[in-house]
Amino acid sequence: MRTAAASSLAAAGLLFTLAACSAPASQPTTSAPASSAAASSSSSTAASPSASGPCDGVKLIVDSGALKQAAADKSVCVPVDGPTAASKVLEEADVKTVGTTQYPNELVCRVNGVPAADFEIKHKAGTYKEECTGMPAAFAYWSLWLKKDAGAWEYAQEGLATLQVSPGQSLELLFTVDGEPAAPAA
Repeated sequence: MRTAAASSLAAAGLLFTLAACSAPASQPTTSAPASSAAASSSSSTAASPSASGPCDGVKLIVDSGALKQAAADKSVCVPVDGPTAASKVLEEADVKTVGTTQYPNELVCRVNGVPAADFEIKHKAGTYKEECTGMPAAFAYWSLWLKKDAGAWEYAQEGLATLQVSPGQSLELLFTVDGEPAAPAA
């Protein structure tokens, strides 16, 4: 039985999916570089190992959230000179994403192999294993967040392939189970 919260999460997941659907079919979810001029404006310097201090580029955070699988977690500063595709930022930071069989380019199902196909995700109704075939479960999924400069975190209105980020902004992939965490930490 779905609760109002689960329905809201499903709607949010659908919004993320629909926004990502505007990406060209040839743009893989595995963070292949975008062909736009904006993507090529990214610096060729490799991402720094940590983004705990000030970041002149884009601060990228991968948070496995309720899963607590450190294999996916990462916080790095990715140098960029101007507007850059989020997929390019992930590529520069060596963050690998995988879509689903049904939506290979539109959804993020796994980040750096998390959640693994054999990993049991514990949620309010029991356990679940993500097979990455269709839509991820409304109660357990990766969400994409953007923080502009010193502003508040906002749910991304576009997918990785079309979302543009700029120096001073932060980008986060956050795994949510049963609505927790509801948003990235400040």
